[in-house]
Amino acid sequence: MKNSKNSWFAKFAKKTSSYAGKPATFALAFTTIVVWAFTGPLFGYSDTWQLVINTGTTIVTFLMVFLIQNSQNRDSEALQIKLDELIRVQKTANNALMDLEDLPEEELDRVRAEFVKLAEEHRKRSARQTAELPEP
Repeated sequence: MKNSKNSWFAKFAKKTSSYAGKPATFALAFTTIVVWAFTGPLFGYSDTWQLVINTGTTIVTFLMVFLIQNSQNRDSEALQIKLDELIRVQKTANNALMDLEDLPEEELDRVRAEFVKLAEEHRKRSARQTAELPEP
């Protein structure tokens, strides 16, 4: 696994994603839209005036998709590793579940069906146990 701390893109994506989620960034974007809207009469609501905001927002959106996806992928991978460690240290855990994200779709569906069945059995057992309890 490549060390993401050495990757300039990973650092840039993390910082940018962090800043993108801040209220000040939203305020800046909102202010930009308000200023653009108020300049409409000044430019006669021309095609160029509209093109400026359309092009700007498209470029920002396009680039942010990749930056945020990079951060999301890294966060998901870190979370998966943490979950794998929790599974690994549990003596009664099924260690075969540690790499589920790498299984083919059909295999994931099969494992999911097994856990749905286990959950249904557990609910039935719980309902029977609750029904067998004496009234207070």
